[in-house]
Amino acid sequence: MNILVVEDEVKAADFLRKALGAEGFGVDVVHRGDVALEMALRGGYGAIVLDIMLPGQDGLSVLRALRERGQTTPVLLLSARSHLSERVDGLNAGADDYLAKPFALEEVCARVKALCRRGGDPRGSLLRVGNLVLDTNSRIAQRGSLRVELSAREYRLLEYFMRHSGQVCTRALLLEKVWDYDFDPGTNLIDVTVRRLREHLEGPGEVELIHTVRGQGYLMEDRG
Repeated sequence: MNILVVEDEVKAADFLRKALGAEGFGVDVVHRGDVALEMALRGGYGAIVLDIMLPGQDGLSVLRALRERGQTTPVLLLSARSHLSERVDGLNAGADDYLAKPFALEEVCARVKALCRRGGDPRGSLLRVGNLVLDTNSRIAQRGSLRVELSAREYRLLEYFMRHSGQVCTRALLLEKVWDYDFDPGTNLIDVTVRRLREHLEGPGEVELIHTVRGQGYLMEDRG
């Protein structure tokens, strides 16, 4: 299951990413509220860990926008303030839980697990780009009326592309997020996997979804 962590303090965000990752979660980290809102609206997250004080858009505004648009993914709010009024504001805005800083990472993990057990909107498990749909619960991809068979690595790459559609995914980032490498092994494994993924997705009559960005990496986008 995947978790979205929204925290502008880089060190704190990294601690959360590692702690939740050690519990078996896939973790996406963003540092701005406006970027978090865009990613959260795409769905596919079991829970969102959301700091209140953020650049771009504050956490409470992000939360209200999600709820107004029908997004029911469970949200754990984090805040450096522990005033009762702020906790009440957060819960009234649609938060499922609230934790004041400083916090123990073990408690964050326990609360996230509890939120994931409660579950959210089942539609939140679906990612869409054009007529391509990926169900992150069943791990089934479908383009139009055709089911797409994927290997485990192809699935991870596709899910990452779809979660970051419209954004350039560099090779270094793909190695880190999809292959768990913190170095370049000097192979063409990314290009080979992308080619196979394209063969699965882009049959006759279908528009191209995965675009090569010269000198940088790849971008998933429906330009049809």
